[in-house]
Amino acid sequence: MTPTLFPTALLAAGLLAHGAAAQPATSAQPQPTTFKFDFGSGAAAPGYTAVGAAAYSPTLGYGFDFGTTVTAVDRGGKDALRADFVTSQQPFYFSVNLPEGNYTVTVTLGDAKGASSTMLKAESRRLLLETTTTRPGQFVTQTFTLNVKSPRINAAESVSLKPRELDKLDWDDKLTLEFNGPSPCLAALEIVPAPRATTVFLAGNSTVVNQDDEPWAAWGQMLPRFLGPGAAVANHAESGLTLGSFLSSKRLQKVLSVLRPGDYLFIEFGHNDQKDKGSTDGAWKSYTERLRLFVRETKQQGGIPVILTSTSRRTFSPTGKIENSLGDFPAAARQVAQQEQVALIDLTAMTTILYEAMGPEASIKAFVHYPAGSYPGQVQPLADNTHFNPYGAYEIARCVVEGIKANQLGLAKYLRDTPAFNPARPDPLTAWQWFDSPRSAVAKPDGN
Repeated sequence: MTPTLFPTALLAAGLLAHGAAAQPATSAQPQPTTFKFDFGSGAAAPGYTAVGAAAYSPTLGYGFDFGTTVTAVDRGGKDALRADFVTSQQPFYFSVNLPEGNYTVTVTLGDAKGASSTMLKAESRRLLLETTTTRPGQFVTQTFTLNVKSPRINAAESVSLKPRELDKLDWDDKLTLEFNGPSPCLAALEIVPAPRATTVFLAGNSTVVNQDDEPWAAWGQMLPRFLGPGAAVANHAESGLTLGSFLSSKRLQKVLSVLRPGDYLFIEFGHNDQKDKGSTDGAWKSYTERLRLFVRETKQQGGIPVILTSTSRRTFSPTGKIENSLGDFPAAARQVAQQEQVALIDLTAMTTILYEAMGPEASIKAFVHYPAGSYPGQVQPLADNTHFNPYGAYEIARCVVEGIKANQLGLAKYLRDTPAFNPARPDPLTAWQWFDSPRSAVAKPDGN
């Protein structure tokens, strides 16, 4: 997979510090939560707000963000909503100031007189829409349910964020959409609160978190691609975390403060937990006890806990088989799921099958293995057998989807475009397409 490199001028325009927290609207009036935007240089359709190429500002509360700019186009004609649009030869961000919650987001893509090709991501590189093309005069309307989260728990408490998280789009006071691809054409955008949507909360580590920077990725940021309207993913995972540090940084407290009956909590830990060496640590001690705590607290709130065993590492034996590098932690997770009578998605087993099907050499293409110079500032090769690139993260998200189906979770009714997937038959890399987001990093994600 050849990474797409963007000019350093684009990064210098503000993308390197793109996650600075937005300030809430200062008006005494209630903060608006419903929007209908008409993009382009023509007249706005009735009931819509004309955007043109407006840059984001806290005062305006919406606009094109992080130094990205667009070209506004008007094709003319009677259909005011689809006659005009914005586009760019580079990825561009559009942000809207919104309070915490779930929102139904509808985008209209296309060009009345030209072809378009758009990939859509949200916040910290959550994949929403794979590359979607339209012919001249054709338009595509897609709807998603998205979560906006805040570190605030109550008036006195907040999540203890790591320094790296202060720069993340996931934790600011905005909903940000990234329009990418060869020729993105955005005609319209609508945002409506979705208070009754089902929320899928994710608790985990660097294999789950929304990774901000290319070429790193995790399955949690690919999962939104497979959920239709009515279900939103709220990814509270963070690199380097254990069950214990998720608790001590008040992340479980945060999740429980906003979890509603019928919501889900997907729990995947183990990679970092196995490195804790205290007298009360270990798979059958603190890990098991804390995992039970997560399950029971979620149930008490009316939520639905789902336990996931850890993703395997790429640790091949000379015979081409994956060797277990996770100790007893997968077995402990399986036991807790059985004893607590909750759903189990065995990612250890599925990713073992996945990597062995790819083989020792081809599986490298699912991980962060890149020669020096593949990304800006990368003077040394990257060779990481734990963390995935976008292709690998996507394949593991497909495993999670199969786990949702196999457990017959009510969440399955929200799945869309999810044909059966067998990890023994991975999607071919030649069929995979990903357009890099503008920001990249060479530093390995945090770990204990």
